[in-house]
Amino acid sequence: MELNGAAAIVTGGASGLGGGTVERLARGGAKVTIFDLNADLGVALAERVGGHFIKVDVTDENAVAAAITEAEGLNGKARILVNCAGIGPPAKVIDRDGNPLPLGSFSKIVTINLIGTFNVLSKFAAALHAADPVGEERGVVINTASVAAYDGQIGQAAYAASKGGVVGMTLPIARELARYGIRVMTIAPGIFWTPLLATLPQEAQDSLGAQVPFPSASSRRPARDGRTSATRQRGGRLRQLQVRAVLRLAPSRPFRRRGCR
Repeated sequence: MELNGAAAIVTGGASGLGGGTVERLARGGAKVTIFDLNADLGVALAERVGGHFIKVDVTDENAVAAAITEAEGLNGKARILVNCAGIGPPAKVIDRDGNPLPLGSFSKIVTINLIGTFNVLSKFAAALHAADPVGEERGVVINTASVAAYDGQIGQAAYAASKGGVVGMTLPIARELARYGIRVMTIAPGIFWTPLLATLPQEAQDSLGAQVPFPSASSRRPARDGRTSATRQRGGRLRQLQVRAVLRLAPSRPFRRRGCR
């Protein structure tokens, strides 16, 4: 997939991995539309990279369909979709007082991370499948799962379940959409610094960071706030993940179930 001049949509594109992906796509010459609920960050980033911002809830069918139509009016038929929208607040199945996790809390994470991903993907594919191909393909979809899909930790039951669902649906969807020349794949990043990770308690951040085998605690530099945080020190991986995600757009890449872990 040639980035230069291609229309792209990035969900959750106002910040974090989504924001980094928006910047990387724009540097490659893509015409990017950001789907996000954070209008302040989304508008600012869109202006900075010469893209567009549309405020949209990825779990709302009508809103997503309308946003894809609007994006097409702005940039032409979108050929690239990168799904980064997601949430991940930690929650144990049984809290410290012995109460069960409210079903609504579990459902919200699964609804945004899994159902939201499918919602945008399906609307994107429906809008694209009858379009004229560009070379040998029509477009590409990159979903974002997580290492938690394979190695979830305590407090990540809902998050791991949602990301495991993203991984599980990728191969059957890739097989289905192959006939239309639409590639579908999923990346499963490990720990890196984003606004989503910043919402976790410091204790949880340190626990997750301690599981990173390199750099070790002795080799980490103190963060700007004076704390030595493994998760902060791994923040440099965001640029690597941007590159990995965009490399998945290359035409030499086959239909893949997962890209990196």
